[in-house]
Amino acid sequence: MELLLFEDAEAKTPSRVLSLRAPAHRTYHYWHVFVPGVRAGQVYAWRAHGPLDPGKGLRFDSEKILLDPYARAVVVPPDYSRARASGPGDTAATGMKSVVADLRLYDWEGDLPPRRRFSETVIYEMHVGGFTKSPSSGVDAALRGTYRGLIDKIPYLKDLGVTAVELMPVFQFDAQDAPPGRSNYWGYSPLSFFAPHAGYSSRRDPLGPLDEFRDMVKALHRAGLEVILDVVFNHTAEGDERGPTFSFRGLANEAYYILGDDGRSYANYSGTGNTLNTNHTVTRQLILGSLRHWVEAMHVDGFRFDLASILSRDEKGRVLENPPLLWDIETDPVLCNAKIIAEAWDAGGLYQLGHFIGDSWKEWNGVFRDDVRRFLKGDRGLISRLPARLLGSPDIFAYENREPEQSVNFVTCHDGFTLNDLVSYDSKENGPNGEGNRDGTDENYSWNCGAEGPSDDPEVERLRERQIKNFLALLFFSVGTPMILMGDEARRTQRGNNNAYGQDNETSWFDWSLSGKHPGLLRFVRTLIHHRLKGNARSSEDISLNELLRETHYEWHGVRLGAPDWGDDSHALAFTATLHRGRVRVHGMINAFWEPLEFEVPPRGASPWRRWIDTSLPSPEDIVDYARSPELSAGKYRVESRSLAFLIATLAP
Repeated sequence: MELLLFEDAEAKTPSRVLSLRAPAHRTYHYWHVFVPGVRAGQVYAWRAHGPLDPGKGLRFDSEKILLDPYARAVVVPPDYSRARASGPGDTAATGMKSVVADLRLYDWEGDLPPRRRFSETVIYEMHVGGFTKSPSSGVDAALRGTYRGLIDKIPYLKDLGVTAVELMPVFQFDAQDAPPGRSNYWGYSPLSFFAPHAGYSSRRDPLGPLDEFRDMVKALHRAGLEVILDVVFNHTAEGDERGPTFSFRGLANEAYYILGDDGRSYANYSGTGNTLNTNHTVTRQLILGSLRHWVEAMHVDGFRFDLASILSRDEKGRVLENPPLLWDIETDPVLCNAKIIAEAWDAGGLYQLGHFIGDSWKEWNGVFRDDVRRFLKGDRGLISRLPARLLGSPDIFAYENREPEQSVNFVTCHDGFTLNDLVSYDSKENGPNGEGNRDGTDENYSWNCGAEGPSDDPEVERLRERQIKNFLALLFFSVGTPMILMGDEARRTQRGNNNAYGQDNETSWFDWSLSGKHPGLLRFVRTLIHHRLKGNARSSEDISLNELLRETHYEWHGVRLGAPDWGDDSHALAFTATLHRGRVRVHGMINAFWEPLEFEVPPRGASPWRRWIDTSLPSPEDIVDYARSPELSAGKYRVESRSLAFLIATLAP
């Protein structure tokens, strides 16, 4: 092993090279060296000498400089080249390098995590760069697309009412890991599991990204917002056997990756070329160390694990009954208060939704997404599935006797259509991705409402906005933890692109002018979130989904009381829910049919029915505060086509 010290990030050659020799610099499996005088900010890299024998899983290359897997900061030289790291030759001038950091030097000013219960959580999935990169953000040009720029927009998030931001990957990633002419915008291409992505920092000093990220977390906490990181522990940016050597491959290829039977190739359960060997002892230590670091040193509040089912696989890719890593995460004392959320599937066909290991994991509910999309689109045979989605998906989760919020409900996320595009396109429009429109899923369950793409037809636009409100109302009324996608509250569009991972441009960025164009929708979302959090405030979180369903009385109806139609051709459903120990009654009427329907309304009780939500009405009548909601006089309510309406009756406590 060799330790290379560089004068700065732009240095093309090391100023000092220290050679390590066993046994002086090696204890068991671990190399180490003490260098007097090294301080925070020192730029460094490693070289590893060893055999290049792919058949045995060994890929040492002494010409390549290597990132320290545990580096807390990374610098990217101006001449950084992924191509150079993929071929023969020295990469000292073109490779990313590690930076020495002293984490004790930062002043957290008494920062404490909000530690909100899941029952009080509304998640906003967002991209750090895309949130403010558009000039329309109003953020200073030097701060757009940065951690610092996000700080400037915290008042918007606070006003919207969300309680947690789920940041798309912020680990240092390889922006060049993309087809020619594009960049890896999403960031699902990690190089380091400890260092914040330098490209999201407005500072250019080696430790700037580290401090600026912590400034952002501290500011979000002051506003009462939690920070959840979308973490990628299933693969790295080193790709398959043709890929570059940045770190792991050149240090211990056979330990860090699941290899093919021939030793040369890589298992590809991630769909990106390689798969981390997450249950190997060395890799487990690395992942746990990373999670602890982000909680202890960076003060983040939780993690969403991309393709989390990969963490269940052994060194041969077989599924483990009790995966050591997942139990380690669940039982680690440092992580005990962190929110942990699984994307409970992988690209290799392993689907564990509702069966993910442990007691603390929450799970992205892809079934909720698909069933709600298909129902509101008007597909046949969905009516019988809708009650389960509204009630926390007990067909998936209730047998575990878990809390209601185990299901993280969403209609859209970064991967796929935005909510606006879900109601504006029948088919994906991924031509700009340069892959002949072959990339991205074809199963969008979308409907363009009568015109493909942007439309000047007022009727089409009214229908689209109504459908958007329908999706949002079902999302926020459903049992579980709601998550919305950045910009959906203002109809952000990607112009039909459902796989914009390489579009670091106006296609993906938040166009802030939309907030002024759709103030009614923005108000609708704010009000939904307000009532969601107010209604979900429980005295105790120690309640399971089964207990909640037993505590709440539901009656199911069709257009006639007590006569639900569960047939495949039915598109209408109504229900009456008695909540909060009988103090609140809600009557919901959902019409996914293309004609208006007259719904019977239950007789009034001690208090009258009042109209709370009607998505067919213009703002501000579409959703009103309880106290100002108009009283219903008739025993029927007309629900317009493709609309839903909620009535409410409250009793004094």
